[in-house]
Amino acid sequence: MADMIVNLMNIPDLAWCREKEKALLGEGIIIRRAMVPDMYAILDFVEMVGGRYAKGECAVSFSRQPVSCFVAEKDGELIGYACYEATMKDFFGPTKVREDHQGKGIGAALLLRCLHDMRNIGYAYAIIGGIGPAEFYEKVCGARIIEGSTPGIYRDFRKFGK
Repeated sequence: MADMIVNLMNIPDLAWCREKEKALLGEGIIIRRAMVPDMYAILDFVEMVGGRYAKGECAVSFSRQPVSCFVAEKDGELIGYACYEATMKDFFGPTKVREDHQGKGIGAALLLRCLHDMRNIGYAYAIIGGIGPAEFYEKVCGARIIEGSTPGIYRDFRKFGK
């Protein structure tokens, strides 16, 4: 899978993002930064929706200050997450929204929260590694495919165990 690059100077402004989050809040969906006391519940959720390798990546985000993971919740249940600087510096991901909540703008809100954080810590560009839905990233944040980026950072990755 290819990687994508995002110009963080051109992402939707924070006011626009807050309006989208306000609309989600009207549906009972809260977007917030994860906290260390949430770690084990979030990691269990990540493994459930994204697998154990995503769980390993997400675990690193809890070693950052502030935590580099955002979550979406509804009625006290986790329904999505997004991380950055989990696998490599300046990389967005992993991320996932529960299938029964996709299509509501939750993934976009989580992505933009992470990208704004990355811009605030000094990055001008962000890399989205091993992308899945390229059209989603193009639409939400203007991401573009990086030519020649396949197989990318996971080139030497080997899956161990089950």
